Order: sequence, then structure tokens, then C-alpha cells
Amino acid sequence: MKAAVVPSVNGKWEVKQWETPKPGPNQVVIKIHASGLCYTDVHLTHGLIPLQFPHVLGHEPVGEIVELGPGVTTRKVGDRVGVGWVQKGCGRCEWCLRGKKELCQNNQSTGINLQGSHAEYMLAFADATMLIPDTLSYEQAAPIFCAGYTVWSGLRLADPKPHERIAVVGIGGLGHLALQYSKASGFETIAVTKSKDKEKMIRDLGADEVVGSGEKLLSGGGADVLLATSNSWSAVVDAAKGMRPDGRIILMGVGNEPLNYTPDLMFKRIRLIGSSQNGPEYLYEALDIAAKGKVKVVAETYKLDDINRAYDRVADGKVRFRAVITMN
Repeated sequence: MKAAVVPSVNGKWEVKQWETPKPGPNQVVIKIHASGLCYTDVHLTHGLIPLQFPHVLGHEPVGEIVELGPGVTTRKVGDRVGVGWVQKGCGRCEWCLRGKKELCQNNQSTGINLQGSHAEYMLAFADATMLIPDTLSYEQAAPIFCAGYTVWSGLRLADPKPHERIAVVGIGGLGHLALQYSKASGFETIAVTKSKDKEKMIRDLGADEVVGSGEKLLSGGGADVLLATSNSWSAVVDAAKGMRPDGRIILMGVGNEPLNYTPDLMFKRIRLIGSSQNGPEYLYEALDIAAKGKVKVVAETYKLDDINRAYDRVADGKVRFRAVITMN
């Protein structure tokens, strides 16, 4: 099969022949139809998360099952499925026993210690797959398995009340979906961004207001929940100036600089909560909302052979808003 292979840390991706996987017990082979290219793939290429190279990245896979391993009974050939980031836990630690494999320190994750989805075929554990609603296209479904899943998990973790206001900072691959999920849930939703060129599109996505700073957010009434999807934690700190007392800041973007928790936040009793993908029920809900047409991924689509151009645009922050790879 063809796959996009990263040969080494900071290496240029190579589209080349790679071994086609065979399923073992409780595994399936998925013929990949679409694979989202996430900024995390850039972090992985730069070695910020340890990998064994050469490696096939990609953790937003969707496609159809073409082969079943021994003992698989819950899936069948022809099923339309996708796979989340964390596929399997160790099964023995406290967090696995609590049903929270995403917190297992020895989990097996798509595109990290398992081969990823920027390839024509991918191996996955059967019980890690999620059936895709028939009304949702592969290209729309792929980014939901990371970006959509992440922001919906964060919104659910924040547990907003009906009267509360939601702000989103970082209107990119995650943020444009966070806006839509918040609005689809009936919340007043404010976008915090300094990108004036995005304002019309942001309003079209459902934002009630667009402000350029935390101070302007506060003067307009503030926010009870801040969905922080930006890779710049300095942007998060600025947006946090607009928090109302007892507010929650949900960190979902990964920043490299320190994150300052100020005395003002302390006196307002602001909670700072890290969040990623918080259980399969939220993935089910995220897909269901998208399938009902309430959330739409804005994506640029590339063929596998053109993945280096897609990678460069993601790395340079030029993609608006997600990049999706389809097989040739």
C-alpha cells in the first residue's frame, strides 16, 4: 500500500510503499477514505512527542472495514467507521478500571505508538472503532474524530448552565468547531480573535459577537466558560481577562510558553481545566450533532500524493480551517 512516512525527527514526509497490515485478535483493517491532518502531526514530526521512526502519522481516520481479525463480532466488513486517538489502555491501572483509558499512562494511540492513518489502509482495535452516521461524509467525519471530539468533550466537561455565556479563543481548526458546537447547544457564543479578516466567516459560523481582546470581552458582559483552542497560551491569558466569577477555562490547545495564573483569576475563583478527549459517549454525540447538519467542518482537501503541501500549509498556519487527506 501507499503511505506517507516520516523517516526521522524533522524529516520530510515521503509517500512510498509500506507494508499492508493484517489483523490480529480483536483487530480490523480499515480502507482509509479520509484522514485529517492535525497540527499535532507537526508537533510529532518535530519530536515534541517521542516516536519510533520511520513512522506513519495521522489520528483522524475514517473509512470502511475490509478485513476482520479473529474473534471480532461487533463489526463487519463494509462498516463505515472512524477511530479516536486513544485506542486501548493497559486494562490494569486505576484509570482503565474506572473506564477512562484516555488517562492510562501506557495507552496505545493512533499515529503515536500505533501506525496512523495517512495511508491507504490502517489497523485498529475493533472496540476502538466508532460507527459513522450514514448521512455524514467521510471528509466531514474525519476531523470530528480529533478536533470535533476534543472541543465537544471540553464543552461537556465545562458543564455550562443554560444562562451562561461561552467564549472561544483561537478560531482555527478546533475553534471554528467549538463555536458551532456551542451555538448548536443554545449558548450565547463569543469569539475572541485579533484576525479581522476572519470576522465575517466567524459570524457566519454562529458567533453572536466577535471581540479582539479579553478586556473587550469583559466590557461586553464577560464569559462563564472560555474554550481555549489556541496554540498560543499568551492569547489565552489575554482572553482570560474577560472571565466572570466562578468561570472555567478549558485548555485544549497546546502552547509552548508558560501559562500565567494571575491573582485576578484566583480572586474570581476561575478554574483552569485541562481537557482532551473524555470518553466515547462524547465522540458519539459529536458525530451525531454533525450528522444532523448543526456543525460543518470547513476544510481543504488534498490527495495523499500531495500531503507535503498540506503539511506545509498546516505548519505555516495557512489552512482555513482543517486539512483532510483523501486517498488517490
